[in-house]
Amino acid sequence: MSAQDFLVELGTEELPPKTLSSLADAFLAGIEKGLQSAGLTYSAKQVYAAPRRLAVLITDLATQQPDRSVNLDGPPRQAAFDAEGNPTQAALGFAKKCGVELSEIDQSGPKLRYTQSIAGKPTASLLPTIVEDSLNDLPIAKRMRWAARKEEFVRPTQWLVMLLGDQVIDCTILAQTAGRDSRGHRFHHPEDVRISSPAGYLNDLRNAYVLADFSERRQLISKRVEELATQHEGTAIVPPELLDEVTGLVEWPVPLVCSFEERFLDVPQEALITTMQDNQKYFCLLDAEGKLLPRFITVANIESKDPSQIVLGNEKVVRPRLTDAEFFFKQDKKQKLETFNERLKNVVFQAQLGSVYDKAERVSRLAAYIAPRIGGDAQRAARAGLLCKCDLATEMVGEFPEMQGIAGFYYAKADGEAEDVALALNEQYMPRGAGAELPTTLTGAAVAIADKLDTLVGIFGIGMLPTGSKDPYALRRAALGILRILIDKQLDLDLIQAVNFAVTQFGAKVKAAGLADQVLEFIFDRLRARYEDEGVEVAVYLSVRALKPGSALDFDQRVQAVQSFRKLPQAAALAAVNKRVSNLLSKAEGNIAQTVEPKYFDNANEFSLYSAIQQADQAVQPMAAARQYNESLARLAALREPVDAFFEAVMVNAEDPAVRANRYALLARLRGLFLGVADISLLG
Repeated sequence: MSAQDFLVELGTEELPPKTLSSLADAFLAGIEKGLQSAGLTYSAKQVYAAPRRLAVLITDLATQQPDRSVNLDGPPRQAAFDAEGNPTQAALGFAKKCGVELSEIDQSGPKLRYTQSIAGKPTASLLPTIVEDSLNDLPIAKRMRWAARKEEFVRPTQWLVMLLGDQVIDCTILAQTAGRDSRGHRFHHPEDVRISSPAGYLNDLRNAYVLADFSERRQLISKRVEELATQHEGTAIVPPELLDEVTGLVEWPVPLVCSFEERFLDVPQEALITTMQDNQKYFCLLDAEGKLLPRFITVANIESKDPSQIVLGNEKVVRPRLTDAEFFFKQDKKQKLETFNERLKNVVFQAQLGSVYDKAERVSRLAAYIAPRIGGDAQRAARAGLLCKCDLATEMVGEFPEMQGIAGFYYAKADGEAEDVALALNEQYMPRGAGAELPTTLTGAAVAIADKLDTLVGIFGIGMLPTGSKDPYALRRAALGILRILIDKQLDLDLIQAVNFAVTQFGAKVKAAGLADQVLEFIFDRLRARYEDEGVEVAVYLSVRALKPGSALDFDQRVQAVQSFRKLPQAAALAAVNKRVSNLLSKAEGNIAQTVEPKYFDNANEFSLYSAIQQADQAVQPMAAARQYNESLARLAALREPVDAFFEAVMVNAEDPAVRANRYALLARLRGLFLGVADISLLG
């Protein structure tokens, strides 16, 4: 079967740079789906994306769709013919539906069947629909119309190239009639570009000052930015999302180094970096110590004969933005950070829960409660909690919302606050996302936990629980943040006590009945997803959850121990035994005795198990006290042999009530040993 290369390029006005790459990938995926559905084979695929075009190249595409057979099943034989063998209306109707005589229908099987052969169509006739369907299915949040046309797309379309080998596909898509003429760079090559062949597409555009390959442009920008940064003895800050966006803005990238006045370096560098990255799409430079250099890199979309003019233009544009940041910083520093709390008394946190200042006071008290319990200082945690929301009322954060916490750090430092207090004002928001940085100080950790717990308790307390994908107060993220801080930083905090303390602070503003349990359940439920991501089985999580430990760190230590225990050869049998014992004890009548009486033993295996339990109890008690759960379960694994021997030789439900009760007490002792770590009966 013959094959030819296929190229489609849709030309548009400038596409959204942030979504250019995802639009291109979706365009290719849609075309692949259409080709596969039509049964068309090909050897390779490639997608191209630039500010004014989306293109797909399919190599060695079959030029003819293969013939195919379709089996149509009809009514069962008994319904198709009567007792005399005459065809019923069901049989005649099926033949009519297939457009053939009944004699042409296969009647040999349990059902009537007609095999229809469908001749394949030329690929050229199928491609317009495949391309159009792919474009219609692109993930476009808002489609637009232009002029008086009814067609809708993310941007107005300007041209369309569709070539199968040397042949132009005759079609019109999104108001554009297909041809072989593309367009070059707006300024360097505004003329049409004739595409010689699908395989020559990249070079034809390269000669017209367009790098159509997104990944090639991205790599070129990244490499050149790194080289320029090195030349100026710095390191460029290149966030992947910014690199993608800049790649989506230019067809012919030309990175250039610009500078700004050194006096702006007195402003918090985070504010300068934020405004240069977010507003101007610049790459900032840092020195060897991580300090901002008075230089930045812009990526021009033109190869200028006088690059200095582009440099001067960008320096002129950035200066007012940096001046604004400088002005806000100086204005805020005219008063102490603490005085901004006055403004927060009039800012509502939540209508039923009071102002932001009310929240800061609660966080202050809760942080002071938490700090000494994780090894921190209560007084400094209280101070950090009181200041933690002040910068929300500053001019700097008003202009640059991303500076919340960071601005507070700089203002607290300027006011002479303790280092950990200043750091805590930024660390309260940590972790800012999955896998993000955690607080470095105990004061910061205390305030971060307190802030998140206060929000959880308050919002749950007024009944605003997250539902489905709706979580306006980011309660799930808050719960996960608390768990990450406690577990990853090895902080042993009793969350039951901390949550109860948080509840009391709200007084009559919340419905306190059952609130603490509800919040704790929500927090510890988040651990289930965490462990699933780490490859820990749900049964392991549930075995620890059954004991309801109050400390997240303790919870994690138990989970890791049970996970290790599961790998032991004795684990499965001991889990089954624990399940059996649990069922037996649940059916026991009356209270189970606390002590075991050896005088009621009438079997050597009872003595053996009792002795093994006593020895294990003495060994694991200090281990449990030291939370050496791995060692504890490893020691208890040695009980398998005496346990197996006991159940083989001893009838637990003996006729003598005293003997039966004593055996129940023995099994309760056995189960109690394992419950010191987890309910391993749930592992079976």
